[in-house]
Amino acid sequence: MSQAIRQLLLQRTQELLDAIADGDWPTYAELCAEDLTAFEPEARGQRVEGLGFHKFYFDLGAPTGTRHTTMIDPKVRLLGEQAALVTYIRLVQSTSNSGPVTSRCEETRLWEKQDGTWRHVHFHRSENS
Repeated sequence: MSQAIRQLLLQRTQELLDAIADGDWPTYAELCAEDLTAFEPEARGQRVEGLGFHKFYFDLGAPTGTRHTTMIDPKVRLLGEQAALVTYIRLVQSTSNSGPVTSRCEETRLWEKQDGTWRHVHFHRSENS
C-alpha cells in the first residue's frame, strides 16, 4: 500500500477522533457511512447500526474543558483496493475538577472507499481503565 494512502487513512481517522472530542456532528457525519455499524461500551454489548445512536451523544453538546486525543501505535491494513482497517490505542487527555485525566481504549476502524471517498463503515471500541 502506498504511503500516501496510509497517511490519508490516518488523517481521516484523526479527523474523526477530533470531531468526537469537539462534539462536531457535521464533520463526524461527513466521514461516516449512513449505515455505520459499531460495537462500543455505550451500546452495552449490542451492535448498533446507523448514525442515530451516535447523534444522541453529539446532541448532548460538546464536552467542556480541554480535550486532546492521541492515536498510539496506529496500523493500517489495506483489504483490497476498496477497504482498509485501522487499529490503534486511543488516549484521551482531559481536565476534571480534580485535575488532568487520561482515558485509554483499543479501537478498530474499518474504512471503505465509496464513490471515490473513504467512509468510516464500522468500528469496535473496548475501554480499558
